[in-house]
Amino acid sequence: MATKAKVAKSKLKAAEIAALYAQLAAERPDPKTELDYTNPYTLVVAVALSAQATDVGVNKATKRLFAVADTPEKMVALGEEGVANYIKTIGLWRNKAKNVIALSELLIEKYGGDVPRNRDALTELPGVGRKTANVVLNEAFGEPTIAVDTHIFRVSNRTGLAPGKNPDQVEAVLERVTPDAYKKGAHHWLILHGRYVCDARKPACWRCGIAEICKFKTKTPNPADAPKKAKPTTKKPVKKTAKPTLAKG
Repeated sequence: MATKAKVAKSKLKAAEIAALYAQLAAERPDPKTELDYTNPYTLVVAVALSAQATDVGVNKATKRLFAVADTPEKMVALGEEGVANYIKTIGLWRNKAKNVIALSELLIEKYGGDVPRNRDALTELPGVGRKTANVVLNEAFGEPTIAVDTHIFRVSNRTGLAPGKNPDQVEAVLERVTPDAYKKGAHHWLILHGRYVCDARKPACWRCGIAEICKFKTKTPNPADAPKKAKPTTKKPVKKTAKPTLAKG
């Protein structure tokens, strides 16, 4: 008889989960993506370009790109080489330029240039995976989706909120345990907390609002509380005076 696979569970109690989100919500009452966009289409492009790149770097490139191409039709008219010229500062720019043109062509062909409000339809677009689709559904259409990136994966595992070995497992737990009242903002709260507080190398536990709820054992102490090392004292070398020599005679 086949054994059922274990379903990952949160290490936090329901009251702790509610308190965790309440604190993050208090810190950032109006969470939103840090990617610049003007409509659902430019959001799709921006998120697709953000893979293995920083939001700051993407925004610098798309500021010029979206000024000349903010619709699928304008992007296709710009062409792959044209797009590439705007995004050369972003990692994997050649492949990303190819995907931007391909997804734009598919949007025109299949959806009349509109961005579909459907996860399956979005993931059919070249360069758009589940994470990108969830971001678009959440940010552009207000859907209560949670896109698990490296920050959310780390925070979810480190705090015990949603343990998982891969993003899909973490997403499943988050969808299950996140209270409905917090689902719309959960993605942003967790990603921003991971970006600015729960750093990968050295989490700033001493200024973390959810530190008492978090199950991370090795909390980082406040650097200001570390004992100051005494400055080594350097003794001045004693000058040796030459002994007088006695004359022979």
